[in-house]
Amino acid sequence: MKPLPFLTRRAALPLLAAFALAGCGSLGGNDKPATGDIHVMTSGGFTAAYNDLRPEFERSSGRAVKTAYGASMGNADDSIPSRLARNEPADVVILARPALDALVAQGKVVPGSQVDLVRSAIGFAVRKGAPRPDISTVDALKRTLIAAPSIAYSASASGTYYETELLKKLGIEDQVKPKSRRILSERVGTIVARGDAALGLQQVSELLPIAGIDYIGPLLAEVQRVTVFSAGIASASKQPEAARQLIRYLNSPAAAPTIAKTGLEPLTAR
Repeated sequence: MKPLPFLTRRAALPLLAAFALAGCGSLGGNDKPATGDIHVMTSGGFTAAYNDLRPEFERSSGRAVKTAYGASMGNADDSIPSRLARNEPADVVILARPALDALVAQGKVVPGSQVDLVRSAIGFAVRKGAPRPDISTVDALKRTLIAAPSIAYSASASGTYYETELLKKLGIEDQVKPKSRRILSERVGTIVARGDAALGLQQVSELLPIAGIDYIGPLLAEVQRVTVFSAGIASASKQPEAARQLIRYLNSPAAAPTIAKTGLEPLTAR
């Protein structure tokens, strides 16, 4: 038998994805066709990776995936906790791990269904073409934040850290917090691109896809806050087995290269 021709990495990925999905088992049993849409709620930190991965899952599984987007925490109308409180349809929820565990405690997510998907760091951006501020040391970061005329930060995990811990840790809360704006229901990068804020900070994976900004870099390790984004099965899910299949795919080796290119560190199942 002749050896199989060499496959490039790009050509091999669809095959790896198919193998990953095949390993998840039949959803209907007895080779019945898959039926029923899967409803996903995902927060911004995982959105870019999820949007790239979803089409392959739909193709390989034969299921349509419907998506709602929102923050991991907070009371904005489109946040994931608010959506679940309104009983919007959900099979899979993907959000910051502490917020996911809170939903488990509230009975909104199945206990034990949590799967860690990625580690996500916080970064900075300015409007495209604007001078790039220095964030290379703690002192430089403090000077940059003090000098910035306006700062935008998210209403979710990265923003909560910024407004409740980071500024206090740097000792500049009184100088910086009054000119900082908490952004609801919109990407921080979009605010910066419009010129409505001179400096923005958010999860790196949420900044990179935004046109009209320049990504400056991540927060220094000394003051960085890495967030784990995780998936769980909604307690009200009508498609729990399909939900498990999707989560296994998102956590598979086949998904890891796509996840990594969006600025996230995949926590691939071994």
